[in-house]
Amino acid sequence: MISIIIPTYNNADKIGSCFDSILHQKYIPRPTEILIEKDPHDLAEVIVVNDGSTDDTNAVIDSFKPRFNEHGIDLTYVSQDNQGAPAARNKGASLARGEYLLFCDADVVMEPVMLTRMLEELESHPEASYAYSSFRWGRKIFRLWPFDEDRLRAMPFIHTTSLIRREHFPGFDVSVKKLQDWDLWLTMLEQGHGGIWIDQVLFSVKTGGTMSEWVPSFVYKLLPFLPIVRKYRLAIDYVKRKHGL
Repeated sequence: MISIIIPTYNNADKIGSCFDSILHQKYIPRPTEILIEKDPHDLAEVIVVNDGSTDDTNAVIDSFKPRFNEHGIDLTYVSQDNQGAPAARNKGASLARGEYLLFCDADVVMEPVMLTRMLEELESHPEASYAYSSFRWGRKIFRLWPFDEDRLRAMPFIHTTSLIRREHFPGFDVSVKKLQDWDLWLTMLEQGHGGIWIDQVLFSVKTGGTMSEWVPSFVYKLLPFLPIVRKYRLAIDYVKRKHGL
């Protein structure tokens, strides 16, 4: 089973699209199919951790509960005081029942075949601890590259929304306030766990969210004094120092 863990903070306007994309997951047979031919919904549970939202998140959750029930998807919903995304994700992981974990921010919209493609890739590559894909961020497409240890040590490029073998998940470091995904993959790398790349855009990230942000690379070069740029560079330095890079 895949446990889809969704941390959310004031994303009532986006989480509905995320839910819809989960409800519209479908199975597509492939020539070398190794998965049991069944509804992808039978392979997943959804755990939403409300990290102290002050918007209408509760109402959105209530409106979707009947639809999840109709699809036979177990939906677990818990609230906590605002502690940040790493703590919310760890809370969701502690409640998960699946052997695979998928951390999916509330501003993520999955392609219909995302679950089956990622699961298929991990089943086909037992040496890999997680499967990651290319993705769309607003209008920009991040094509990414095959897994490479040196590239991972040099730069963050693997998104949090990747399918992870639960037995290899070390937990998110709650002291890392930014680039928690890079920190996670580096920690797993130090433990001997790497990933496998899927050369396919399997999800999109809606811009303007509270847990996801990105600015074009030229901004870092031309406007180094901007708070978002300074914050990013401090985060890069912190993670590098932590991992001795």
